[in-house]
Amino acid sequence: MVSRVYVEKKPGFDVEAQQLRAELRAVVAEGLSPLATLRVINVYDVEGIDDDLFERCIPTVFSEPQVDTASRTFPVEGVLMGSAGSGRGVVALPKNVAVFAVEALPGQFDQRADSAAECVQLISQGDRPTVRCMKVYVFEGAVSDEALAAIKHYVINPVESREASMDKPATLKVEYAIPTTVASVTGFIHMDEAALSDLLANMGLAMDLDDLKFLQAYFRDEEKRDPTITEVRMVDTYWSDHCRHTTFLTEI
Repeated sequence: MVSRVYVEKKPGFDVEAQQLRAELRAVVAEGLSPLATLRVINVYDVEGIDDDLFERCIPTVFSEPQVDTASRTFPVEGVLMGSAGSGRGVVALPKNVAVFAVEALPGQFDQRADSAAECVQLISQGDRPTVRCMKVYVFEGAVSDEALAAIKHYVINPVESREASMDKPATLKVEYAIPTTVASVTGFIHMDEAALSDLLANMGLAMDLDDLKFLQAYFRDEEKRDPTITEVRMVDTYWSDHCRHTTFLTEI
């Protein structure tokens, strides 16, 4: 059974929402009413514990009663949600209300979910539960479709996150198919600059075009073959400024 709770900062403590709203007013100057408000709601889905333990954890793990409000139902008046596992998510929205959710990509480490699971296990002294988190953004006020698309582009970093379904899942268990072969980036070593630019965009790589050209030269001149998709993504991850100084510049 999956248990869900919605947690939102109380007025006056909603610093994240207020700061993001100010940023969006500067970034999306048109299409977002100056009177539009923004609410940020953290959603926790938990599997592997009973409802009594979940209720005990709401004010101790998932929220701070002094600064948060926590609800087992979606805390926006007039928003109609689909039933758990229905796949319908948000069924109906009031006029001038826009809602979307963001979650970490599959396989991406989620610090909030990991910490919550660890805290629940400390309280229960039992098995570690599965926890999934997502962040819901609620705009109340006039927001055009163009502005909403621009907001999503600003908020969602495709390298680590994606837009999420609002539907509560029937289970948090994910089955992954085990590949027997790894696909290669066909023709990579012979791509011109335009083709490399398209590859950069289509794969959503964090590296820039010069990095990709450097990688191409290595596989063309040293390996004399096209790289696999896994090899490209591994280099893309470890060549980032965050990882490069420890992975490539460390002397032992």
